[in-house]
Amino acid sequence: MANTKSDFWSSPLARSAIKSDEVKFPEMLLGYFIGPFGGLLASGIYTSMLQQYFTDVLKLNLSFLTGLQLISTIFIVIANLVVGQLIERTKTMAGKARPWVLLSALTISVASVLMFIMPFDGLAKMIWIAIAYNLYYAVAFPIYNTANSTLIPVSTRDSAKRGALASFTNVAGLGVMGAGSMVFPILVSFALKENQALWFVAMLAIAIFTALTVLLQYKFTRERVTEEIMAGGGDESSKTEAPSLARQLKAVTGEKWWWIVIVFYLLFQWSGALKNGSMAYFCKWVMDNSFFGSADAWGASQSLLGILGAIPMAVAAVFVVPLSNKFSKRVVVLVGMLVGVVGGIIAGLAHGNIIGVGIGVAVKCLGSAPAAYMILAMLADVIDHIEFKEGIRTDGLTMSIYSSIMVAGTPICNAIFSAILGVSGYDQTAVVGQTLQSAGVQNAISISYIWVETVAYAVCGALILLWTVEKNLKKEQEAIQARNA
Repeated sequence: MANTKSDFWSSPLARSAIKSDEVKFPEMLLGYFIGPFGGLLASGIYTSMLQQYFTDVLKLNLSFLTGLQLISTIFIVIANLVVGQLIERTKTMAGKARPWVLLSALTISVASVLMFIMPFDGLAKMIWIAIAYNLYYAVAFPIYNTANSTLIPVSTRDSAKRGALASFTNVAGLGVMGAGSMVFPILVSFALKENQALWFVAMLAIAIFTALTVLLQYKFTRERVTEEIMAGGGDESSKTEAPSLARQLKAVTGEKWWWIVIVFYLLFQWSGALKNGSMAYFCKWVMDNSFFGSADAWGASQSLLGILGAIPMAVAAVFVVPLSNKFSKRVVVLVGMLVGVVGGIIAGLAHGNIIGVGIGVAVKCLGSAPAAYMILAMLADVIDHIEFKEGIRTDGLTMSIYSSIMVAGTPICNAIFSAILGVSGYDQTAVVGQTLQSAGVQNAISISYIWVETVAYAVCGALILLWTVEKNLKKEQEAIQARNA
């Protein structure tokens, strides 16, 4: 995508609606909340409900699912790395990430509905699912998610504003997780049930919404850092061509703070993916649903847990950014992880009692809020630090790895959970309210839903103690801007 004097990207149709050199509220709202909410909505539903759609609606073999999800992870990681380098080498009037956001309005909306079109049976059905699954997870989602993540570090050098943008984007991500864990389960348990045609209609509506909101995101974002580098002085090589992959890899892998935040995010994201993938099963087979007057009211129980998790996170969104600006991201995230561990212990000791589990989930989600909201800002800080040391930007590579961790978490953890279900003896023919899963299955589901994430939070808390990049960041950013002036 080469930049010319009068190409598509400089036309009024492709031009950004954001003119201000400072980040203002309309850009935050439309470009970093509503846009990402639509772009990530299908993913949020998939994280919570796709596994159940595969096992209980399509009745797919558990061994097939385990193999599909594990093998697909290879393609997902490769795709994210490729997309990251394509973004790094994109030079247009629109920036380097925004053109790929625009492409995603088509690719991610189309791919999000393909798994719910079922023209085949038997072996052909499994082949179709394998193709559709990879078109979404290994093609469409890497394009969108890597570009969406890259927008944060290239949006501005103002660390406080960048933290706010990261918070808006992550609130959007948590919002779609809420939609997947609160709203959609009720729709499934009371309306869609095992009717594959109704699943298709619901996902088609979501695909249309996705296309419209991603277009909105493209129009209401701007890459100020990219513009600065393209127009300013600085490293002459960085203006003419992107640094090689080998140079970028050397720069990031030689930085200890990069490793700390990447490992932190891997543990945080993957333990959360295992929790989300097992949530519906926990509510169906472990939770005492008599609170709602019916043993098969698992959808209501799941929605209640989703609400109890969403409320403290929504409240925390008001305080996380100002607290992080005052005390540092490191301190606020550390305290959050400790609170999350306490919440996990409360939920685990409740043994399926909805009140105890609900309290524990609420406390655990409150503790997870700082990390969820600040992770992109933390990565952006490390990217600036690496630019100060090495003289190159590593947005594309870092965000492709970030996106790989995020996207691969769902298939890998669902594959692990599928294997856990198979080994523990999960009965796919069991009917909620009429039959029960074995004690072994219930224990396996409880460990997956509660205890894995609780232990991961404890490890993340220890890691964040070592992350001190913020100490000299402001002086480093000033030096970068002086170098590029």
